[in-house]
Amino acid sequence: MRLHISGLKKAFQMRKRLVFQAMFKFVSGIIAVGVLIFLPAGSFAFYNGWILMEILFVPMLITGIVMMFKNPELLEKRLNAKEEEREQSLVVKLSGLMFAVGFIIAGLGYRFDWYTLPKGFVISGVVIFLAAYILYAEILRENTYLSRTIKVQKNQKILDTGLYSIVRHPMYSVTILLFLSMPLVLGSIYSFFIFLAYPFIIAKRIWTEEELLERELEGYKEYKEKVKYRLVPFVW
Repeated sequence: MRLHISGLKKAFQMRKRLVFQAMFKFVSGIIAVGVLIFLPAGSFAFYNGWILMEILFVPMLITGIVMMFKNPELLEKRLNAKEEEREQSLVVKLSGLMFAVGFIIAGLGYRFDWYTLPKGFVISGVVIFLAAYILYAEILRENTYLSRTIKVQKNQKILDTGLYSIVRHPMYSVTILLFLSMPLVLGSIYSFFIFLAYPFIIAKRIWTEEELLERELEGYKEYKEKVKYRLVPFVW
């Protein structure tokens, strides 16, 4: 009986810690993105900035809550973004730099009245982002091994169904859609050019990840022969 109570208490403490960790990162993310967008804009009247904040953080909150109740282990993996390998740490840093510069440029574009994309591009960006986020949620449902760091986990198996039967890295395909739609939502063509760096950054990550998976994940070489394309069907 005591062991059972002790186990429940430990599980509760772990869940409580996970909730605080998730909320801290969520609030920190809101503050960071808000500062990067609205401080350069010099005004909270940057309407496109609010649109991006809404479509970015509302689905994120909903997804986080669902994972908290249905798969807290997956949520914990997604919260851990610290890379141990030097090359992958560089990829993460370059991605962060891209985001910072892209958001700052969009904010400055609003402040100094640079060229703004027509409303149709903004609407298209919102639609693409939301559609990509639905795919993102589906990938999380399909693959419970989705850590944000590159590593092979205990009892990890090859997935070759659903979106993983189309491309080998559907999560990265979806993030490209998500990230390239952000500058469209912000109405900034200059920011869009900066975000075009992301596919090249993620390609570097994929090369390293596949080398690791071939070495340490049984059956991955056969999976590569079955599913030919990494990110985009019939392209790469």
